[in-house]
Amino acid sequence: MTNAQNAQNAPEHTPRMHMAKLAPEVYKAVLGLEIVSKKGLDPALVELVKIRASQLNHCAFCLDMHTKDAVAAGESVERIVQLGAWEESRHFYTEKELAAIELTEAVTVLTEGFVPDEVYEKAAKHFEERELAQLIAVIATINVWNRIGVTTRMVPGHYTPGMYKS
Repeated sequence: MTNAQNAQNAPEHTPRMHMAKLAPEVYKAVLGLEIVSKKGLDPALVELVKIRASQLNHCAFCLDMHTKDAVAAGESVERIVQLGAWEESRHFYTEKELAAIELTEAVTVLTEGFVPDEVYEKAAKHFEERELAQLIAVIATINVWNRIGVTTRMVPGHYTPGMYKS
């Protein structure tokens, strides 16, 4: 099924608001954080992190955006699809990617109220300190976008890679 067919067949909800228009300073500030947070990190890794956080947060708009961006950047559909079951599909990812994905889950869900030491230490083994700081910023930023997207009911299905330059 093509994107055009998806758009025709899927019932579409109405967004609650357009955050960028109503709070442009906030939108620009988060966009600025988005741009600086990913500096120095592998773009493919950044997209995997954004996709996993968006899955956990049920942000359909961000899933639409980041899966399309990942495919456009050369990521395999298989790795994107398996990301939702990464613990059973570990062989699709490098140890560094797995550490980033696990840290993404810990930061996004905070089920224990904190990020467990073993998760943080595993990430620290695979990322230099500056990279780890950037990775934490990417995870925090996608969580901000997800909360904006879910709360304002941003509509998925209309994003084209490169649409938002960052």
